[in-house]
Amino acid sequence: MTKVLLVDDHQLVRAGLAGLVDAAADLAVCGQAANGEEAVARAVETAPDVVLMDLSMPVLDGVEATRRLLREVPTARVVVLTSFADTARVQEALRAGAVGYLLKDSEPATLLAAVRSAAAGSGPIDPRVTAALLEPTAAQDEDAEALSPREREVLELVAQGLANKQIARRLGITERTVKAHVGSLFRRIGVADRTSAALWARDHLGR
Repeated sequence: MTKVLLVDDHQLVRAGLAGLVDAAADLAVCGQAANGEEAVARAVETAPDVVLMDLSMPVLDGVEATRRLLREVPTARVVVLTSFADTARVQEALRAGAVGYLLKDSEPATLLAAVRSAAAGSGPIDPRVTAALLEPTAAQDEDAEALSPREREVLELVAQGLANKQIARRLGITERTVKAHVGSLFRRIGVADRTSAALWARDHLGR
């Protein structure tokens, strides 16, 4: 059973999500929160598998809440569920550690599929915001300069289509270390998968 934490400052939205999630045989709501601060506390209490996180909330917004929540419960998978689809918001959420990004007008079946996908280790991104992930920003340009030589090496090999095991062999490091580098890189440059990372590398590293 996948445990889901619902975070939204609108009670009506939370009630609708709760009904949808609890109606699924393989999903269960383990808690609800009306702001980011409550979200962190509930996550510590319930250890959710997936968190559906609103962005615009009082007390503590969804971006900072995601960052703090993942420090406390690193096994949680945060999927942003919001009305915003602009580049800055998408990038901020993914940099904070979110693995997925959905819009609130998504179909119920799409939302449930995204929860299951996140729980399984994937990063569900609404196709309508995918373009935003690929738009270069000033912050991304700064990140390109801030990458360490090792991070650049790993990113370039990811861009060449090499798997983690192949990268580990090429660089003489463990596969676990490669996986850690890849995860860190994805968060830093604001991408959710290897294809997007390859596109980013092409635009920012001359690949």
